[in-house]
Amino acid sequence: MPDFSKMPEAFVSSADLATAVSREVQAGRLRKLGSRLYTRDLKDPPEKIVQRNLWPLVAAYLPGALIADRTALENRPAADGSVFLIADHKRNISIPGLTLRPRKGPPPLESDRPFIGGLRIASPARAFLENMRSSRARESVARTLSKREIEERLDELLRHGGEPAIQRLRDDAREVAAQLGLPEEFQRLDALIGTLLGTREAALESAVAIARAAGMPYDPLRLDLFQRLFTELAGTAPVTRLARPADGPALPFFEAYFSNFIEGTEFAVDEAADIVFKGYIPAARPEDAHDVLGTWRVVSDQNEMSRLPGNATELIALLKSRHARIMEGRPDKGSGRFKAEPNRAGSTTFVTPELVEGTLAKGFEMYRGLTSPLHRAIFMMFLISEVHPFADGNGRVARIMMNAELVSARENRVIVPTVYRNNYLMALKALSQNGVTGALVRVIDFAQKYTAAVDFSDLDRARLVLDRTHAFADPNEADAAGIRLVLPTPEVIADVP
Repeated sequence: MPDFSKMPEAFVSSADLATAVSREVQAGRLRKLGSRLYTRDLKDPPEKIVQRNLWPLVAAYLPGALIADRTALENRPAADGSVFLIADHKRNISIPGLTLRPRKGPPPLESDRPFIGGLRIASPARAFLENMRSSRARESVARTLSKREIEERLDELLRHGGEPAIQRLRDDAREVAAQLGLPEEFQRLDALIGTLLGTREAALESAVAIARAAGMPYDPLRLDLFQRLFTELAGTAPVTRLARPADGPALPFFEAYFSNFIEGTEFAVDEAADIVFKGYIPAARPEDAHDVLGTWRVVSDQNEMSRLPGNATELIALLKSRHARIMEGRPDKGSGRFKAEPNRAGSTTFVTPELVEGTLAKGFEMYRGLTSPLHRAIFMMFLISEVHPFADGNGRVARIMMNAELVSARENRVIVPTVYRNNYLMALKALSQNGVTGALVRVIDFAQKYTAAVDFSDLDRARLVLDRTHAFADPNEADAAGIRLVLPTPEVIADVP
């Protein structure tokens, strides 16, 4: 009697196990899921069980099969559960959530990779070549990818592996095409690759491929994030908070002060005031002082802060000019020049250098569809933050671009006090990594509401109000103590002179 407790969670029964399996099913210790397919799991939905055991089950039904066609490029079942293979089997096999669709074809080549349970998976070169053959969707999705989908995958390969990766694919495909007798498929693939590299002129269908061929490649994953944020903002009621006519130099001072504090350039308020208003540059920290001073010079310039880009070219020029001003004390950071190397923050890798201008241009197209100044400000800030076009200073530039949208519309600026730093950064991260849009909109909305409630007509009084509302508190210590940024209501600032 076999010990079924030691069998895989789901398994394909053989003829010699048929009697024993039947007894276990009758006893309620096994459950039948499909043709010769059984499981020890008596509770989970059959589709979930099959999904967990996908490739071992494929190997059990079709020993030695080659994962091919679209499945070899997508590395997962198609949307309708189809798995395409080359195997010596005539009929489709249906099990919960999956349909195995074998076809006749050349056996695995030496370049095809070993996979789970004795399966093989077509090499990238073979997979691309075989997907160059058109197929029609009948009872299932098409066996091969569309031309648009192939272009998108080639662009993805270029984005992640660069020209060496796609050149290697072309070289491998040339050799595989000779082995499989696919010269026409190679010619079409070669033409697509050459067009993406700018050496050929084949007709293209996908937006990313067309943009790359035109010299403005972009990051489609970021475009999806921008679309999510656009949808959130477009569906949110606009809010108007007009700027105070009496606000003086205190507001841009604290804007520059907090914007630098967020990035780790920390000074006491008195030190920062001496840097900005007296031109004092501490000998021990000249670069940090120039960061604060450079930011201040931009955000305190009403004419500069009223300038908005009218097109993508103007956006790029404006970004570079403002970055040059705030980073003038750090020429080693490429002030006024887009990054030459990829950059990252924690687990987030930002847009690669060759995709910066194209991604900014695509994002700008969406930005133009927003009408509310606050919504445009939020979108612009996230666009710059997510692309991260410079080696350093991206956060400060992003917040300057945000507030320029508001200043030009005579609405109140947004400052992000020190205590609110974690709220702001976590909201950015939630959108960047998980596509969660609402948190960023709420955080910036509250930050503007807070800024609008503070009287910045006098520097010393504004400082007292900021202190009373916990603006200067260390965010981590404040979180631990349950301290939050609070609005300066009359009760909160009652004894502030």
